[in-house]
Amino acid sequence: MTAALVHAAVLVATAQQPSTNAGKDANGNPLRRAVKTGHVSNYDEMKVLPYTLPDPLTLANGKPVRDARTWLTRRRPEIIRLYETEIFGKIPAKTPKVTWQAVPVRGIVAETTADLTRIVGKVGDGPDAPKISVALYTPVRARGPVPVILLLNFGGGGAPVAQPPVADDIIARGWAYATVGYEDIQPDKIHTFDRGVIGAGDGTPGPDEWGTISAWAWGVSRIIDYLETDTRVDAKRIAVHGHSRLGKTALWASALDDRIAAVYSSCSGEMGAALSRRDFGETVDDMAQNFPYWFAGNFQKWPGRWNEMPVDAHMLIALSAPRPVFITGGTGDQWADPVGEFLAEVAAGPVYRLLGKHDLGTDTLPAVDTPVITGDLGWFYHTGPHAATPADWNVFLQFLGKYFGR
Repeated sequence: MTAALVHAAVLVATAQQPSTNAGKDANGNPLRRAVKTGHVSNYDEMKVLPYTLPDPLTLANGKPVRDARTWLTRRRPEIIRLYETEIFGKIPAKTPKVTWQAVPVRGIVAETTADLTRIVGKVGDGPDAPKISVALYTPVRARGPVPVILLLNFGGGGAPVAQPPVADDIIARGWAYATVGYEDIQPDKIHTFDRGVIGAGDGTPGPDEWGTISAWAWGVSRIIDYLETDTRVDAKRIAVHGHSRLGKTALWASALDDRIAAVYSSCSGEMGAALSRRDFGETVDDMAQNFPYWFAGNFQKWPGRWNEMPVDAHMLIALSAPRPVFITGGTGDQWADPVGEFLAEVAAGPVYRLLGKHDLGTDTLPAVDTPVITGDLGWFYHTGPHAATPADWNVFLQFLGKYFGR
């Protein structure tokens, strides 16, 4: 059986298999059992076995990376290829063209402070071509091009898309923000590769080709294509935000597109900002079993083989260097392993230092609700659930203010 057929078989099995819900532990954390490996979720730090992370500053041939040029021209492309081949899948060389149309609507956020432009991108030329709907909010009194925060949000496909809880503050700073519902780009459902941008392309992906996370990242870049044409937007200052699975997407989009000037990855957890080799909360086994369509078919190699994976979360974060990255976790979201997210940021620090930037400045987990934003890697561990909270957003705006000004 070919790798592509194996991937298809996994998708079918996933849709048919019984629930793997094993209840909750004494602290209310979800317990899941992986069918393939039998692994059950762990939340005990004493049961986290030692692990060794792959060195982002060692080339595939074993030679060290000692300068920025070697990182940018050799090591970074190596890591990108590993993620494309083994994790998220590469975006096909030929993808559908997106044609954008914009319609201004005055005074939606606040009658005297913001303009709204509704932008629709038609994906391909088919009669039923997918349409990506973007809402761009810009300050009315802006003088010249302004920075923009692009929110890759839940919703789309006819469902409403949420506003950021700090919308007024963003506009008051003289920045813009844009929102898009991720399901306008690609449905977040199994057996939907015949829809969205993947369906508008070459059909069922091969084992090293895109799953939905790469498709969503592709959509982010196509929106940036439009923003570069809008004279109200400073295309050199575009930040991207995503929460949970979309936090994973924001990190991968930034890895692929250096037009993204800053990243806010909220509670992105396993296969996002949290270390996979650290057995805590959600695991590779859970991801491969429950969300196979998010990834390349080759990702099915790695359940039960976390320590053999050629990459880990610190390398995904480091792919954005030297650009700033802000990561959050929540005390009520141990499933996403906030400690593992923090440790991944620490382990990405050597790449930032090599490129003349500042790391987190600490390798000790800070107290809860204590921002760490003095460097080019930012961290905030909020009290509360799996969410991008108003407190998170307020800290992110402080962090981003170092780069975007007012």
